[in-house]
Amino acid sequence: MEDKGRMKIIDRDTMKYIAIITMFIGHAVAWIDLMQHPGDDYATFKLPIGLMIVSFLSLICPPVMFFFIADGYKYTRDRKKYALRLFIFACITQPFDWLIFQPLNGWRTANVIFTLFFGLLSIIIWESSLKLWQRIALIVACDAVTVLISSAWMLFGPLFILFLHIYRDKPKQRLIAYSILTGLHFIPDLFSLGQVPTANLLIGVAVMISMFVLAYFAMTVLYNGKKGKHPVFAKWSFYVFYPLHYLIIWAIAKCVIK
Repeated sequence: MEDKGRMKIIDRDTMKYIAIITMFIGHAVAWIDLMQHPGDDYATFKLPIGLMIVSFLSLICPPVMFFFIADGYKYTRDRKKYALRLFIFACITQPFDWLIFQPLNGWRTANVIFTLFFGLLSIIIWESSLKLWQRIALIVACDAVTVLISSAWMLFGPLFILFLHIYRDKPKQRLIAYSILTGLHFIPDLFSLGQVPTANLLIGVAVMISMFVLAYFAMTVLYNGKKGKHPVFAKWSFYVFYPLHYLIIWAIAKCVIK
């Protein structure tokens, strides 16, 4: 038990900073490349292998945020206020998302904070006093909305969040659920074999899955569950930085794309 305790060396704020820094670096590489190849869904896989790997480092961020949404449900004082805050910041972020993705995908895509919101809403529904069939139906509806609005990590994000909550105290079941969802999300990428360089595809899928494995390890083994030294600053800095990083990447792209 003492050895396990010694491994828990990362607090919440440090984990968030690691996630958003790698997210920013990966998004900068991937999104600037996508802006140069509109309409090419496989553009990132066609990058030089080194740059492609860097772009996929951003994938450590989503599972970390899924964990923190599930974690936040347990520890937040006011869950309704927490959900409202997520929804408001999702709306604030959306114009910044369109700044980059509207020229690529039109107006139909939505940012990942909407997915986090529907994930939290799924937990709230699951823990409600409604009958089981009603809860399942409403959770399916939440998931369907993410598909309808094409929010980042649609369909899978709310399920990751919900199962991380449901199996919070059941490590084996949690790992199984997490592994199944990870496989279901990434394995279909292999069907694009022949449309992108084979080495890039295999390495890319391996790196993406590795980021999810690393995130799981960090959140279950290294994360100590404690706040950092400046929890209020850390909380609001993420909400501010997420929409801001769209603007920064857009500005960089305007400078480098001829």
